[in-house]
Amino acid sequence: MVLPRRMARINRVASNHVLGPIVRQLPGFGIVVHHGRRSGREYRTPVNIFKTRDGYAVALVYGVGDWTRNVLAAGDCVVEIRRHPVRLTDPRLVHDPTRAAVPPRSAPCSRRSA
Repeated sequence: MVLPRRMARINRVASNHVLGPIVRQLPGFGIVVHHGRRSGREYRTPVNIFKTRDGYAVALVYGVGDWTRNVLAAGDCVVEIRRHPVRLTDPRLVHDPTRAAVPPRSAPCSRRSA
């Protein structure tokens, strides 16, 4: 389920600043460090991130946003996971309606029972 854009704006302005220090400690969260496509300015965006067989998967709960476009345009980023920086390269968008990369306990309402 993709959340409304208005919620993304509220999080970018308020919640991300408050939650940033907290998510650095929590499993299933990380901070994407990326640079603006036009400004070159460094940004830090809290995300839900999960280790997969092939690397990492980030839950795009607001759909494709600015930080996603910045990372795709740059071709790489750094993700701080539990305060450890991890360089990620060759990002790609994958639509997975089964949400296989997201552990069931982390997103209980994102999966349907059979």
